[in-house]
Amino acid sequence: MAYLVASVAGVVFFAMSVVLLGVLPTRALNADMRAMGPAKLPTLTASEQRGRIVYAREGCAYCHTQQVRYVHADMARFGAPTLAWETQFDFPQMWGTRRIGPDLAREGGTRPDDWQFAHLYAPRTVVPLSVMPSYASLFDGAANQPTNDGRDLVAYLSTLGRARELAAPEGEARAREACHCPDDEMAQMAFEMKELNAHPARARRTGPVPALPSAGDRAAGLQLYANYCAGCHGATGAGDGPAAAGLRPRPSNLSAHRYATDRIAETLWNGVAGTSMPAWRDQPLDRIAALVAAVQSLGQNASVDEASRSGDDLGARVYAANCVQCHGERGAGDGFSAASLAIAPTNFLKQQPFQSVALRALTSGIDGTSMAPWTSRLSEADITAVVHYVRSLYTGDAKEGRR
Repeated sequence: MAYLVASVAGVVFFAMSVVLLGVLPTRALNADMRAMGPAKLPTLTASEQRGRIVYAREGCAYCHTQQVRYVHADMARFGAPTLAWETQFDFPQMWGTRRIGPDLAREGGTRPDDWQFAHLYAPRTVVPLSVMPSYASLFDGAANQPTNDGRDLVAYLSTLGRARELAAPEGEARAREACHCPDDEMAQMAFEMKELNAHPARARRTGPVPALPSAGDRAAGLQLYANYCAGCHGATGAGDGPAAAGLRPRPSNLSAHRYATDRIAETLWNGVAGTSMPAWRDQPLDRIAALVAAVQSLGQNASVDEASRSGDDLGARVYAANCVQCHGERGAGDGFSAASLAIAPTNFLKQQPFQSVALRALTSGIDGTSMAPWTSRLSEADITAVVHYVRSLYTGDAKEGRR
């Protein structure tokens, strides 16, 4: 009888444990997800579903989490904490248990596909200090030649964080109302972020740049450049780093331009939206200042070769007739069409290309951007004159109002 009672008690205890720790919490969680989630959620495409299988097969969850935790350190780095409804179609969940690499819950929209391919193929070409192994097996010999598995994996990465971003701001209001938790400090943390995705590498079109130290340490900056930038821009800044071939548009040739200090600072702080140039907002300001000094030194041999007055007159007319739509009347990259372009037009007040680079841009265009060849509309004399004109717009570190 004692054995029978113990056996029955054990079975009852196990059943109660399953109900109390599994069934009832699951029902409550499902009810919360239905109440807090949007009425309709985007489901994964066939390619994205296959990419999720590749993600699991290759062990990505061993080093990357997919959950922004309810702690301020996570929120400062990645954005709003993860709500349960965001992963309601994701079974089994890929939350992960270790964060050797960065959290990927908001990876969608953080970096473009060509950066993801370059990173998977040869991680240290774009993140030189990375410990991530190469996944060259997902490619046919080059970063710009992914296999179906490689394309599917990147398609899946682009979905991470997508559902909540598409649902906002109406989705945020619905979730806050359904939460019924105005006095729950931890629950309210999910809604207090102004940005859902606060990843410091996410490029943005514009944004305030904090004041940098007055003078950066060029020697330290060159070492930082070698660690963080040479993989794309090359050891000398010529845009020929080992990752460059797989990126579109290709990285800028930093050695063939003169840059104003605030132009480089803005690029480092905000990145270049529409390209593979990430932001570096996780870097201390003294490092940003050092990188500014290093980049400026790469183009210090740029020649001024000011245009003649006749060239200025013709160049100004050609510019006014063909270039102001994108680059603006004064060359600040603020033309009336600029906002509709994926990549912001060059601000010639703060960036002066070598004459050969400007000529090549007009005659051949810039692949991967909206800058097309102009040889069908402009004569050789027109092109030469407008190149001289746009180079004369450069004001360097002076205020933009000086002309």
